Amino acid sequence: MPEAAFSLGSNLGDRLTHLQEARNRLCAFPGVRLAAQSSVYETDPIGVRPEYEELKYLNVVLVFNAPLGAEAWHALSSEVETALGRVRTEDRYAPRTIDIDLLYCDQEQLDTASLHVPHPQWSRRLFVVQPLAEVRPNLLLPGATCPVSTLLPGLKTGKEKVAVYARIW
Repeated sequence: MPEAAFSLGSNLGDRLTHLQEARNRLCAFPGVRLAAQSSVYETDPIGVRPEYEELKYLNVVLVFNAPLGAEAWHALSSEVETALGRVRTEDRYAPRTIDIDLLYCDQEQLDTASLHVPHPQWSRRLFVVQPLAEVRPNLLLPGATCPVSTLLPGLKTGKEKVAVYARIW
């Protein structure tokens, strides 16, 4: 069965509850099975306006098996974001109750106006690579030259801070 993974983040309200609710809603779609979930990591926001710098994120990676392609997953995840109060503004880095990014969908490669798979920035974000390496350390994504876990040492030397918030959630 095809495998897809998502990076979820929340920095508004009850962050952990938002992550749990998003996971539960994604699992509730017909034919979807949760294959793996990372620990929850607390991270500093990146690229935000100064007034949002104190709103730390909780981030996770979820891996699912389902007979769905990237476009179907994108539609379902957008539906979950809307249901959980995600408000889209011109500020791409504004605080949010939930953010769900499709990291990969099996070996699919898409580059459209609304969807890029694998996610074009996954390998440069410690808040994505750390939890992804926890659940799929040996994964080699389409277009990548090395497995996920080998990216960690280089990313950990930067300014980005990622700390385990909860192992079981």
